[in-house]
Amino acid sequence: MSVPTLKLKANAKPRVLSGHPWVFANEVEALLPGVHDGEAVECRDRADRFIGTGIYNSKSQIVWRRFSRERTALDAAFIRGAVERAVARREPGANRRLIWSESDDLPGVVVDQFGDTLVVQIQTIALEKRAALVSDALADIVKPAEIIFRNDAPIRRLEGLPMEVHTHSGKTWEPRWVNIDGFEYWLDLERGQKTGFYLDQRAQHAVVAKYCAGKRVLDAFCNQGPFALHAARAGAKEVLGLDSAFDAVAAANKNAVRNGVAATAKFAGANVFDWFNDPARADEALWDVIILDPPPFAKSKSALEGALRGYKEINLRALQRLAPGGVLATYTCSHHMQDAELRSVLAGAAADAKRKVRVLEFCHQPTDHPVLVTMAESEYLRGYVVRVE
Repeated sequence: MSVPTLKLKANAKPRVLSGHPWVFANEVEALLPGVHDGEAVECRDRADRFIGTGIYNSKSQIVWRRFSRERTALDAAFIRGAVERAVARREPGANRRLIWSESDDLPGVVVDQFGDTLVVQIQTIALEKRAALVSDALADIVKPAEIIFRNDAPIRRLEGLPMEVHTHSGKTWEPRWVNIDGFEYWLDLERGQKTGFYLDQRAQHAVVAKYCAGKRVLDAFCNQGPFALHAARAGAKEVLGLDSAFDAVAAANKNAVRNGVAATAKFAGANVFDWFNDPARADEALWDVIILDPPPFAKSKSALEGALRGYKEINLRALQRLAPGGVLATYTCSHHMQDAELRSVLAGAAADAKRKVRVLEFCHQPTDHPVLVTMAESEYLRGYVVRVE
């Protein structure tokens, strides 16, 4: 039985020829019938050379996502092997990302581990069709107490998939305290943001904390408060966390009490842009450390220009509110914003603020979120820790 094949256009210059795992609809001679949506198909270049086996979806702008450079089926054996390899390349630990989509040969699958619980997001129709195989492989290899499927990310709509949340056991996963890097967090893994906690910033919490002893610290876009909690335990004199999500602020306050730092770390609901622009701020004391860890302003390539303005504005306001010799830790989690663009934003903000800014640390996502050198989209978290004179 022949395998369905996509053929690249003769005049196209797709990134897949340079190792990228994606092919877009406008890069192929013709789309395959919808009956092949969610199935494995081969792709060939204009000279009929084999490029790889990937998943197909005619309803998506990304019609093909390579999962292997060989001819292979997307079956139980392949999925189990991919899970085994993904787990083997991670450092042991209770809280980590186990699977990161194309970086682990399972396009559209993200798996985070929180102790004995796995949280799975599936964002492609092919892996949705094989969700039971993914679940079985994870259950057998990792042996978790529960697997939560958080299939409620808006990106699923681009694949024509429904929004839903369920557990492997069929039982409700009740919110509870989970220990992450020596701090206890009240996590609701079924209903919290993304997979319930941002594991990608774990290393950065400790990086920033070492600059906070005896300092006044502002944690903007604080979410559940991990940066603030680490700063408080590191000996900060005063910590204020801000977030526009009031449920996150409530969780952060609860976490501060649980971890014994509520006397130092306070949290408030606020739009960070409005907070910085409030004229009342002009008479307040300057901060020694400011952390900017906003949500992705650029959720699409078309939104990048406006996002760059937003990033520059928030970095400018932070630079203006830092005491001489203060430290700014600034991050972006949008894969559309590359390092050169973040550097340009920071340089522009420094020039407008008339401050001399020196880099202390270059920041990236941790190794359990592996980056493919041929796929820029696999790297999304970057930042700088800088000293501001």
